[in-house]
Amino acid sequence: MTQQRIPVWVRALDPLSQFGLVHSLRQRPEILLIGEAELAESQQAKTDQRTTPPVVALVAVDSLDAGAVQVLRSATQRGCRRTVLIASTIDDEALMTAVELGVSGVLRRTDATADRIVHLIQAAAAGDGSLPPDLLGRLLGQVSRMQRHVLAPRGLSHTGLSDRETQVLRLVADGKDTQEIARELSYSERTVKNVLHDVTSRLQLKNRSHAVAYALREGLI
Repeated sequence: MTQQRIPVWVRALDPLSQFGLVHSLRQRPEILLIGEAELAESQQAKTDQRTTPPVVALVAVDSLDAGAVQVLRSATQRGCRRTVLIASTIDDEALMTAVELGVSGVLRRTDATADRIVHLIQAAAAGDGSLPPDLLGRLLGQVSRMQRHVLAPRGLSHTGLSDRETQVLRLVADGKDTQEIARELSYSERTVKNVLHDVTSRLQLKNRSHAVAYALREGLI
């Protein structure tokens, strides 16, 4: 059985890197390099809801400056559903920015062999993320600091739900009704209803069942 090739759109901010990446990947049987025309066709296929392999954007930059951020955003807008970033320098702020922009794989330029690039592309196409161990540690540190210094003082968690909202949704998921939830958490029934109303309104959900399904699917509870 022939393995389906992964469509990859390459964008480097300097011509030499662009040439080198294209030359290396063109020889790989796992990769199907696509240009602007094919990228537009892929976007149209997505609009028409046709089943197509996810296009992976491979973006190479020196640092995550304004120009690099624009390229990452442009890749998403043009139909690339996964992004792998190769960068010379990645500080903590750039790492958080990359994650916020939906980058699923990050590789330092000094580690960017053809095999490692292909591995990250394959992981991204499969919906998996990949970060160098030290960058993963720094990212977790950033999330932890945000939780302690920004979210916790406001009664929120990194999920965007307060502790009270999480407790209520978990009990709803357990099949408990409003009265039972109120009794278990020592809240009034009105408070429980207000919590559920706030969650469904903020997340634009239809009802409590929809809220629970959303929270479970997104890993919030």
